[in-house]
Amino acid sequence: MSNFTLITGGARSGKSTFAERLAAHSGRPVIYIATAQVLDEEMTWRVKKHQHQRPDNWQLIEEPFAIPVVLEEIRYKNAVVLLDCVTIWLSNLLLKSLGSTSESLFPDTLTPEAEEKILEQVQKVATLAQEITPQIIMVTNEVGQGIVPDNPMARSYRDLAGRANQLLARQADKVFYVVAGYPIEVKQSGQELLNSLNPQQERP
Repeated sequence: MSNFTLITGGARSGKSTFAERLAAHSGRPVIYIATAQVLDEEMTWRVKKHQHQRPDNWQLIEEPFAIPVVLEEIRYKNAVVLLDCVTIWLSNLLLKSLGSTSESLFPDTLTPEAEEKILEQVQKVATLAQEITPQIIMVTNEVGQGIVPDNPMARSYRDLAGRANQLLARQADKVFYVVAGYPIEVKQSGQELLNSLNPQQERP
């Protein structure tokens, strides 16, 4: 059974660097799943920068959409799987969904049905991360900590990312929040607090 770690934080907080150090520290072969699509010069530069940071012997899988399929294909690999990143994957799915819902009254907003379909994929990925053989490390972003976005698409993305992160965190064995390059383990202490808030069952 997999050991699933979720790493979250803000932009340029050091999430990817920490995730890569965790993956390398395992001593097992590393499979790197890249979700970004290279659609402009700026993204080309970002991808090349990440490539230079990673060891040459890591296996690379580039997949912007079908993450559940990829995880099924490597189900029995004795490896560490590093997926970077969840929120880019979500943006790919969101834009693809918006492109197929032109009949919506608000074409720049996810319908509840479209959001549910994406979250079903997220749940499937979270479940697979617990079931398959490889150790799983996923990097995501906290995108909802600034001001409320001024357009419907950005608000849809913010809400989708927040809900997806919650689904993944519930399934993860460990959740780290990275701040200024320093990781903080949040799930254990957070779970203890949540458990303390549950009403005690009445004694017979």
